Amino acid sequence: MTLAIVLAAGSPAASLPTGTGESMGERLARQWCQAGAAEVRVATDLAELADLAGSANGPVVISGADLVAHTAVLRHLLTSPVGPTVALVLTDPPSDGRTVLREERGQVVEAGRPEQLAGGAATGIFGGAVRVGREDVPALVAAARAVAAGRLPAGAVAVELFESAGPAARPDAAAGPAVDQLFAALTGQGALVFAHRVRLLVAHRVDEVAGLERAEAAVAAVDEDRAELRLSVKEKDDFFTTYFVSTWSPYVTKACARLGLSPTAVTTVSVAFAVAAAAMFAAGGRPLLVVGAVLLYLGFVLDCVDGQLARYTRNFSAWGGWLDTMADRAKEYLVYAGLGLGATQAGFRYGWALAIAAMTMQTVRHMTDAWYGVLHDEAARRPKSVGAGGGGIGDRLNAASTRVQADTGSVSYWLKRTVVFPIGERWALISLTVALFDQRIALFAVLTWGVLAFAYTGGLRTLRARWMWVPVLDTLDATLHRDDGPLAARLPVLRRPGPLALAVVAALGAAVLLLLGLVLRLPAPSVELLGIGDAAGEIDSADWWRWTGLPAVSLVAVPVALLVLLVGAAGARAAHNGPLDWLVPAALRAAEFLFAIAVGLIGGAPPWLIFGYVFVLTLHHYDLVARLEKRQPAPPLHAATLGWEGRSALLALATIAGIVSIGLATLGIYLLALFVASVVLAWVVRPVRAAQVPAAAGGRATR
Repeated sequence: MTLAIVLAAGSPAASLPTGTGESMGERLARQWCQAGAAEVRVATDLAELADLAGSANGPVVISGADLVAHTAVLRHLLTSPVGPTVALVLTDPPSDGRTVLREERGQVVEAGRPEQLAGGAATGIFGGAVRVGREDVPALVAAARAVAAGRLPAGAVAVELFESAGPAARPDAAAGPAVDQLFAALTGQGALVFAHRVRLLVAHRVDEVAGLERAEAAVAAVDEDRAELRLSVKEKDDFFTTYFVSTWSPYVTKACARLGLSPTAVTTVSVAFAVAAAAMFAAGGRPLLVVGAVLLYLGFVLDCVDGQLARYTRNFSAWGGWLDTMADRAKEYLVYAGLGLGATQAGFRYGWALAIAAMTMQTVRHMTDAWYGVLHDEAARRPKSVGAGGGGIGDRLNAASTRVQADTGSVSYWLKRTVVFPIGERWALISLTVALFDQRIALFAVLTWGVLAFAYTGGLRTLRARWMWVPVLDTLDATLHRDDGPLAARLPVLRRPGPLALAVVAALGAAVLLLLGLVLRLPAPSVELLGIGDAAGEIDSADWWRWTGLPAVSLVAVPVALLVLLVGAAGARAAHNGPLDWLVPAALRAAEFLFAIAVGLIGGAPPWLIFGYVFVLTLHHYDLVARLEKRQPAPPLHAATLGWEGRSALLALATIAGIVSIGLATLGIYLLALFVASVVLAWVVRPVRAAQVPAAAGGRATR
């Protein structure tokens, strides 16, 4: 239930007659109804607005009466999935005391009059409308009452913002519409506000008849539905997606909308295409490989269409956003499995090994990508922390990146977006290499480009993160996102050399164990070299096993590696406030994956079983990342997953007991069952219960 309040105070445009015969205030109220607001009220002053907002039981939309815009603009603001509190941002030149603002990474980091923006130049002006999330409504009410009474709003941020500009720049003394004063006060209280920029559609703020006539003419000149279809395509996407998908995918989006398909239905069809492609790759043969490449491309098109359809129909949901994220990863790794199986059946000994390596590398990459995004967002919210590391190369890299990103369409812009190996480029590379060559070449290509991209992004992000110096992991539930279990909670705490160093040690220990297993698993050398073998001069596999001493590795090296691994768990309760501690989750993922692969190899588990177990682990960890990005709570059964260190300890015991295959299969099935049960509890049971509570509020997520 969203309440829209049109604030007429301080706006001479409210009574201007429009082309429809209504006043601007009356037309705007009608448009909010058409946009989907459950209730629309008109407030004559800030005190009345505070009373109305205080009685609301859901989000509240505040708009001035001087806004002339397409109804679609209002609908987009009302349904924006980027965050609970979202402000309309225009590029019009500032005038008449209207609030200017500065945004970073889609967040409003400063707002006020031009002289108040000490952090940098303005990037836009406040569009006269803001949707306030339910959790921020108390701050809105407090800001409205404070401005109405001529007082500064409470909060250190507000005091610093408005005091620094002097009395004449404070909201209570500022000239201009009351909605601008209210917005400046709201942001001054520290509310996290996201920016919604108007693109392709029209929105202007006017205060006189001539401006009203120009704005109405601009609105009438734009085909609203056609613009909305174009807006369904992301403004900045990757090279392959921009030129080989988005040039025609809007037509598919339009057709899906006419057929009444939901974004979730399109996601399901895209998964089916990817599964079919994986099956073609597994079967092998040139015709099937070509068919699989085409299916993979079409599946990626549908993967773009589901998000475009959600934006075009404004059909957003937390479930849809979560499902889209999980489906993307599951599809990609199923394709890796198909390539690995096909390469193995074609006679390549290490087909499954390449698939396992590609999945592990890509997952660890994604973990760093996700956490770097969280780090960058947090740095944008706290601009004063930026530069705490002393500037230097990090400062220069940040400035260079900003320049390249602003130079849309240039060679440097596309190189920067392509070199990081995004999903469109990955699927294009797989499709081309498997169609022209074979599964083995496709896996080698993915691994090679992926490793280079990981090195490039990892190096630059490390330098920039040291410059930002934002302890982002300490602002969240570190235990949840580290995926620690009960064993880590009982280990002694090592506060030095720090949680990242301890996590890296754990990963290195697992890597050494894996390397040892690989060396001992090398093909048997010649009989002449070893001087062993049967009467026929041949070496039995069991003889080679005993000769290398591989069983002894299970009894000695595995326990030692487990102890090294648990060093990473000893940093669980230490402060994660270092400039690079955002890398801890990725390092722990690498440690667990490498350890599982190593014990599987040493214990003689089938490669497909090792792949399957690591695949289930990736589902579990991507679930955590998706919930982090979509602002969702922890999985309902997370405590039962035993933690990364608990799972590793169980696998070590299974290896020592000589039943590693049974251990991998049993633990994998157990984790998969927990994952499915958590999905049902989180997305079926909880929504049903929430629907039974009238005042229940749900989050939003985007595709």
